[in-house]
Amino acid sequence: MPRADDTPPRRGAQPRRGTSRDLPIEGDETTDRRSRGFGGIGDARAYTPRGRTVAERDQRTRSPRAGRTSDPFRPALQVLDGGQPPRRGRATAEPEAPAEPKKKDKKQQPPRSRRPEPDHDDDELDRRRGGRPTARTGSATRTVADKPRARTTAAKPARPGRITASPRTPGKPGTRRTVSGPRVDRAVRAVAEPPKLANSTRRLRVGAVLALSLFVMIGIRLVILQVAASPEDANRLMELRESRLADVRLPAPRGSILDRDGTVLAHSVEARYVGVDPKLVKDPAQTAAILAPVLGVQQSKLVPLMTRHNRPGGGESRFEFLAQGVDISTGNRIRAMKLPGIVIKEDERRDVPNADLAANLIGFTGADNSGLEGLEARYDSLLRGADGSRKFEIGAGDLNKPIPGGYEKFVEPQPGTSLQLTIDGDLQYEVQRILAEQMEQVKATIGGAVVIDVKTGEVVAQASYPAYNAAKPGDFTPTEREDVPSSIVADPGSIHKAFIFGAALQEGHIKPDSVLTIGPALERGGYRFQDGHMQKKGTKMTMPGLLAYSSNVGTILIADMLGKDKVIEYQQKFGLGKSTNEGMPGEAEGKILGPDEWSGSASGSVPIGMSVDATLVQMAAGYAAIANDGEYIQPHLIKAMISGQGGKVTAAPAPERHRVLDPHVAAELRLMMEAVVDNKGGTGTQAAVPGYRVAGKTGTGKRLIDGQYTSANYGSFIGMAPADNPRYVIAVSADVPKGTGGDVAAPAFAKMMSFALLHGRVPPSSTKAPTFKIHP
Repeated sequence: MPRADDTPPRRGAQPRRGTSRDLPIEGDETTDRRSRGFGGIGDARAYTPRGRTVAERDQRTRSPRAGRTSDPFRPALQVLDGGQPPRRGRATAEPEAPAEPKKKDKKQQPPRSRRPEPDHDDDELDRRRGGRPTARTGSATRTVADKPRARTTAAKPARPGRITASPRTPGKPGTRRTVSGPRVDRAVRAVAEPPKLANSTRRLRVGAVLALSLFVMIGIRLVILQVAASPEDANRLMELRESRLADVRLPAPRGSILDRDGTVLAHSVEARYVGVDPKLVKDPAQTAAILAPVLGVQQSKLVPLMTRHNRPGGGESRFEFLAQGVDISTGNRIRAMKLPGIVIKEDERRDVPNADLAANLIGFTGADNSGLEGLEARYDSLLRGADGSRKFEIGAGDLNKPIPGGYEKFVEPQPGTSLQLTIDGDLQYEVQRILAEQMEQVKATIGGAVVIDVKTGEVVAQASYPAYNAAKPGDFTPTEREDVPSSIVADPGSIHKAFIFGAALQEGHIKPDSVLTIGPALERGGYRFQDGHMQKKGTKMTMPGLLAYSSNVGTILIADMLGKDKVIEYQQKFGLGKSTNEGMPGEAEGKILGPDEWSGSASGSVPIGMSVDATLVQMAAGYAAIANDGEYIQPHLIKAMISGQGGKVTAAPAPERHRVLDPHVAAELRLMMEAVVDNKGGTGTQAAVPGYRVAGKTGTGKRLIDGQYTSANYGSFIGMAPADNPRYVIAVSADVPKGTGGDVAAPAFAKMMSFALLHGRVPPSSTKAPTFKIHP
C-alpha cells in the first residue's frame, strides 16, 4: 500500500521536476559543490517502478522489507517532481550551470509543502548507514496530490524568502538546493529500518509456522500412542485409568401402581443404600462383623464384597452394593460409625401401603427394585425406567470425594412409568374380605373371584385366597402367592353348559320355549353320564328347567344337535383355549380338545365342562359376552400409563372385541339363566341378590394336577346383575373337600354382587323375574 503522508521518505528531498542541474545556495559554504542533473530519459526511466538505481537495489538488499513497506510509486513521483535519483559510487563530473528559469503558468498552483523533519549531520547519517556514503537529498515529503500541474524543463531561480538545500553528491556532502514553501524546511533524515518482528506479515508467518509445528508434534504423538505403542503399554494405560475411576449406578425412580381412582397400591419411598470401596477397607473381616447385624446380612456374604478383587470386565473393583432399600435411620447409624470405605447414599424402597390389598395382582420386587412377580414383573421394563450412572476419577481419599476438576461422566436416571389399573380399590378390598370369610367357612384350600364391568371389559376386582402381604413376600410360599383366577386351571363343570345353550340358540336348534325329552342317564364311549336331579326316562323338560336343574343328559343331547365342530367353534368364540392376556404374567391358556382329539366319550364329557381346561378369568369373560348382548370384550387390568417425565397419561390399547351371539339371542339366554337363581329347586338359589334380578350358572368340576384329577371338588358360580340390563359379571370358585358350586361359591357371589351394585350406584331392577316352568 502507498506510504502514509506523514511517514518520512527513505531518501532525501529531490530536485523539482524538469531541472537539469542544481542551483547553488547563496552564502552557503558548500556552493562550490554541485550535484549532477539528469542526463536524459534514461535517468527518468531508472526511477520507474520497474527500473531502480544501483543505490536503491543496494538499499533493498540491506533491508528486504523496505521495498514492501514503501510506496512503490515513490521513485517515479520523485522523478516527475524534479527529484534527483541517488547514484551509485562517487560523482566525478562537475554540475552544469543553472538554466534560465521559465515563467510560471498563472494557472499552476504551487505544490503543497510539508513540514520536513530536522536535518542531521552527514557524518551521523554515514555512521548509521555503516560508514558508507549515500546519495540522498533533503526535501519535503510529497504525495500524489503534491504533483505540479505543469512540467518545467529548467530550474527556477531562487526567490527571496526561499531556503535552499543542496542535494548530496557522492563524496561531496553539504550541497543544498532551493525549496519553495511558506514554512522553513529542515533537512529530512532517513528513517532507520524497523525490527524484523515489528512487521505484521512477518509475525503472522512466524505464528503460523509455530502453530503448524505444534499440530504436527501432537499428531505424531497420537500416532505413536495409537499405532506404534505396544499392547503392553496400552493395557497398562487402561489399567491405570480404570483403577482411578469409580462407577456408581444411579437407580431410576420406579413407577407407581395405582388403582382406577389414583389410590396408591404400590410405590417407592426414600431409603438408603450401603456400598463399599474394597480398596479403602483396611480390615474386611472386622468391618463385616460390625455391619452384619445392622444390615441383617450374613458376615460371610459381606467379607468377599469388602475384600479387594477385580471386576468381571477387568480392572480393580472400586464399588460394591452391600445392601439396598435400607431405612433412613439405619443409614444414618452406619454413617455415624465412619467406617473406612463404606458409602451411604440415597436410594428407594418399594412400599405397599395396604399390605395384602391386590397383592396377588401387584406382586413384589427384589432387593435391586426389579419386579419378581405379578404386575411388577410383567411391566418391569416400564416401571423401572432407565438407570443412570456416575463415573468419576478418585484419588487415594474417600469414594465420596472425587478429584476436583477430574474426569466425571454423569448420566441422569430416567424415572419409570406408572401403571393405572382398572381395579377399584374399595371394591377390591370388599371382594377379598368376603372371599376370605367364605373360603375359611367351607375349608377351601384355594379360591378366587373376578368382577368385570360388562360394558368396558375392565376387571374392577380380582382376588385370591389365600392372600399375602406383598411387603413381606418371603413369609409366604409360592403357592400362596399365586393369582388364582388367572393361573389355576380346572374343569369348569356345569358353568360350561351356558355356552352350549347359547350356541344352540344362535344356530336355531332350540328356542327359549323348546321342550326336550330326557332320561336319568346316557352312555358315551363306555362312560355313564347322569344327572344330579335324576329324571325318569321320557321326562320332558323346558330349556330354563334344564339349566335350573343343570341337566347333564339334556345338555349332551343339545350338543349332539350342534355337532363336534360347532361345539369347538363356539368354545373358541367364548374365549376358551387361549389366554385372555388381561395383563397378568404367567396366565394359563387352558385347553380344549381339537376335532381329532375327541374320543368316544368326548361327546358326553365336553358339553358338560369335562375334558376342558379353563381359568376363572376365561369363564368370566365368556359370561361377560352374554351379559354384553353377545359381544365379547377382552378383559383387561391396565387402564392407562402415566409417564415418569411430565406425567403424560396414555390410555391402554383398546381391548379386542368380537361378536359371539346376536343381541336378542343373548337376551333370551340371560332370561333362561334366571331360572337357576329364582326357580325353587334351582342349583343357584343362594346367589340371589335382594332387589335385583340375577342370572347365572353353577358348576362343579375337578382340578387336574400333573395329569391327574384331585379328589376335591372345584365348585364355582358365575352370574350377572341386573339380569335385564347387566352391569357386572362376578365369578367365584373354590377348591373344597366336598360341596358343589351352589353351596361353596353362590353365597360369596351374592354378597360381592350386592356390594358392587351399591358401590356402582346401579339402580335396582324395575321388573320382577318371570315364573319359569321346569316341565311343560
